[in-house]
Amino acid sequence: MTAQSRSPTTPTFPGPSQRTPPTPCPVQTPRLGKALIHGWTDPGQPLGEQQRVRRQRTETSEPTMRLHRLRARLSAVACGLLLLLVRGQGQDSASSIRTTHTGQVLGVLVHVRCDLHPLNAPESWSGDLTPVKSEFLSQFNMTYPSVSMSEDCLYLSIYTPAHSHEGSNLPVMVWIHGGALVFGMASLYDGSMLAALEDVVVVIIQYRLGVLGFFSTGDKHATGNWGYLDQVAALRWVQQNIAHFGGNPDRVTIFGESAGGTSVSSLVVSPISQGLFHGAIMESGVALLPGLIASSGDVISTVVANLSSCDQVDSEALVGCLRGKSKEEILAINKPFKMIPGVVDGIFLPRHPQELLASADFQPVPSIVGVNNDEFGWVIPKVMRIYDTQKEMDREASQAALQKMLTLMMLPPTFGDLLMEEYIGDNGDPQTLQAQFQEMMADYMFVIPALQVAHFQCSRAPVYFYEFQHQPSWLKNIRPPHMKADHGDELPFVFRSFFWGNYVKFTEEEEQLSRKMMKYWANFARNGNPNGEGLPHWPLFDQEEQYLQLNLQPAVGRALKAHRLQFWKKTLPQKIQELEEPEERHTEL
Repeated sequence: MTAQSRSPTTPTFPGPSQRTPPTPCPVQTPRLGKALIHGWTDPGQPLGEQQRVRRQRTETSEPTMRLHRLRARLSAVACGLLLLLVRGQGQDSASSIRTTHTGQVLGVLVHVRCDLHPLNAPESWSGDLTPVKSEFLSQFNMTYPSVSMSEDCLYLSIYTPAHSHEGSNLPVMVWIHGGALVFGMASLYDGSMLAALEDVVVVIIQYRLGVLGFFSTGDKHATGNWGYLDQVAALRWVQQNIAHFGGNPDRVTIFGESAGGTSVSSLVVSPISQGLFHGAIMESGVALLPGLIASSGDVISTVVANLSSCDQVDSEALVGCLRGKSKEEILAINKPFKMIPGVVDGIFLPRHPQELLASADFQPVPSIVGVNNDEFGWVIPKVMRIYDTQKEMDREASQAALQKMLTLMMLPPTFGDLLMEEYIGDNGDPQTLQAQFQEMMADYMFVIPALQVAHFQCSRAPVYFYEFQHQPSWLKNIRPPHMKADHGDELPFVFRSFFWGNYVKFTEEEEQLSRKMMKYWANFARNGNPNGEGLPHWPLFDQEEQYLQLNLQPAVGRALKAHRLQFWKKTLPQKIQELEEPEERHTEL
């Protein structure tokens, strides 16, 4: 028996204490229909039966079926649904039903009411859930699902190895997707290869995004960080239920990339996530990423008020006005945001992450922190429309692009002048100028924040740092020839597949790099240390600042960007202070 309730059409914002009406959640998910199993084989090496999955319907329970994609209702997170991917044999290898603490799961898409509050766990349900599938279309020689905005946005996906069963106590890896906290989805990622090859349980979660995920008035009327609270709720669900899927709730590692890495890092410093995970992997994103953290929500609430034509006389009136907007109006308000920050809300983040890290007020769990060596090379300039990556950059173009970024990050023009002086100087060669501009922006947005977090955390817990350096071979004819490892380039090597489960054609050397990275990540999930038999040694990041250069031939490096780190931590603040002091004296006179 399946249960359905009509999806709401009116978005709502939270009140101070009461439960609010249902609201849509601004996240992209595939349109869903009747599902097939998504199987795979590995062309790079022969696979045993334990690592092979046939494409077939989830209703079957033949011994050869190893990974089953089932949709199931959320049992302990906020609004929406969880997408459960479990192996078809079920709890006792003869049943396709999993029993969680709030009900049994077989997998049907059930629409449930959605509130913007951080919610209590729902009541248990009865009945079974049946399988669904995504509709696909072909673009750019790859297969993508048809994508739309969904009000039921809170899903998670569980991938388990073929042999797993309740009591297997396998390490659990919970993936948090990126997307500047305004876009992204769980269905972009396929955890089946990582789960099957490395004998771990992979969980991929979703969370509310954009205005409905992170809007804040800075008071009780809209405290903000709803998306982060969704992540906490999902981790609580994992603690309560993952044992039913063969996972060990006492061996949970959270990992994510970009805004997903920022989420992981924010969970490490948040007091309300204590005990929900035991290791953290931050790929190209930490809690200090500029643009993704703010001390207050004043700027965002002002922008939202202007976009919505709501009066900002007081926050209660603003929230009340927003509650009266239609779904289409709320999505229109959300559209202009290229990124949106989390805030210091006093709950999820009691203080700014910089303060929490500096005072060693964070969870001392082992961490992997890393960046790619060309983070601002192609994807981010294109997505943010900062400059044309196909054209040569002259000095005027670099200054214009920098001004766009300063405006976006709400930084003064003086900041830009000092950066141009440090990174570009008098250089006028277009190719060199563009490379230096890209390095400057990559350092500012990703590299320096990652190094700062690593330095803070290594005082209390083991930290392993990496720089991914390999440009994927399948992208060389698509991107400019000077490109190195761009933002997100490591993802296919971690999951051994591209977005939406599209499998890329690795060279033999890339195949080996992918297997090494998967083993590093899985070893870390098993015991808090990425090292293992047959792998190049990965040293701890400590006073010697050693790190691993992840390339076709991994090697150990030392003191990554030491000069640049000194500039950002000491030289730049000192120069800004020197420039501000005469202005302050002039104002006093």
